Amino acid sequence: MIRSFCPVPPDLAVEIVSPNDRFSDVQAKVREYLAAGTRLVWVVWPEGRSVIVHGADGVVELGPEDVLSGADVLPGFEVRVGQLFEQEI
Repeated sequence: MIRSFCPVPPDLAVEIVSPNDRFSDVQAKVREYLAAGTRLVWVVWPEGRSVIVHGADGVVELGPEDVLSGADVLPGFEVRVGQLFEQEI
């Protein structure tokens, strides 16, 4: 079996940070996505209950009460960041 990567970058990349991930490694992945042409990168930080959005408008950190938007990459998609971390018991 031949394994290779798709030569076309995704429009949206979502990186979920685990407790063992180093900030510098996460940032390197974000830079790679953006350099390849990815239009929107969401970095989800479960411990901080936040999402850092890298896009055409720059970089913004969203907290639990902020709304995460798909912008022009996922038109109509919106979710309150805190909902991403809610669990039903």
